Amino acid sequence: MARVGAAAPGLQMLQQPAVLWGAGVLMMVEFLADKIPWVDSAWDTVHTVIRIPAGAMLAAGALGADAGQWQFLAALMGGTLAATAHVAKATTRAAVNTSPEPFSNIGLSLLGDAAVPAFLWLSWQYPVALFVVLAVAIVVALALTVLLFKFVRGVFAVLRQKWGSGTARA
Repeated sequence: MARVGAAAPGLQMLQQPAVLWGAGVLMMVEFLADKIPWVDSAWDTVHTVIRIPAGAMLAAGALGADAGQWQFLAALMGGTLAATAHVAKATTRAAVNTSPEPFSNIGLSLLGDAAVPAFLWLSWQYPVALFVVLAVAIVVALALTVLLFKFVRGVFAVLRQKWGSGTARA
């Protein structure tokens, strides 16, 4: 019988002090970078190649090494969920960064910071409710991603046209 608070066998490496310290340092960097317009978008760009595979690995590791096809399915679902959340966050922040004032960026960042402990509490106290909230959040994230991707693409087109019209082409 597993002791209370013990991680699943596939996730026990996350209990190592070096991993916990590294995660804590990265959390602080994320907290600060997230508040500075355009720095957060650069940070998100770098993390595109980190967060999605990490989500897949964490989901697979939660089932352990003996899970076989379930572990593969969990990896696909974990990677997909991580990709959806990451792309929604990155496109939302890129759209907010077009605003000249910094307060919307900071407010959105603080809202995201508050959502983490709220989701953790919900997962611990009301796991079924978490899945309902998560399903709604995924639908909203997908809709927001499509809408904001079009917006960000339009902003870049305007900037490209503005900057490109004054330069000679070879």
